[in-house]
Amino acid sequence: MAVVLIASPAFAHHPFGMGDSSALTAWQGLISGIGHPLLGPDHLLFLLAIALIGLKRPLAWVVPLLALGLGGSVLSQFIPLPDAIAPWAEALVSLSLVAEGLIALTVLSPFWLCPLIALHGFLLGSTIVGAEATPLLTYFLGLLLGQGALLLLVAAWSKGLLERLGSQGQRLGAGIWMGIGMAFAWVALID
Repeated sequence: MAVVLIASPAFAHHPFGMGDSSALTAWQGLISGIGHPLLGPDHLLFLLAIALIGLKRPLAWVVPLLALGLGGSVLSQFIPLPDAIAPWAEALVSLSLVAEGLIALTVLSPFWLCPLIALHGFLLGSTIVGAEATPLLTYFLGLLLGQGALLLLVAAWSKGLLERLGSQGQRLGAGIWMGIGMAFAWVALID
């Protein structure tokens, strides 16, 4: 029974489905905030791909990226995402994986991570529009904790990973990430 619940589409991004965010408790907000970036494959892969980019000082990027992601989530509370635009926004988030591949290939500047993580934050925050103040704040705290832990791990892991992969492995990884991003974008638009 638990497997069926976990596999249901409502749990694809949130442990509590997020159908009606106005009924969330503080604990559910916190758990959903921690879980959303880890359970949504496009968000998780975006955070993991930062290890492939080869930032000169990856740990120096953690706080600005967290701030921009959280800022995007807060902004979504004031500028709601219309339902008609949601599939296009999800496709754009998926295409951020393509952009990360291009960053890893040095075609794009690493500074593109800044607006991209803000876009991810915007979509992460848009799922909790209408929640009461307490679960909303605990959701944001959960986002901060979940994304922060993952970004710290990825930043610390980045240099060793790139040394093991070498430049050819980095290019291959970038190509794989770009393919995944395009596939996710296609699914978001035709689904």
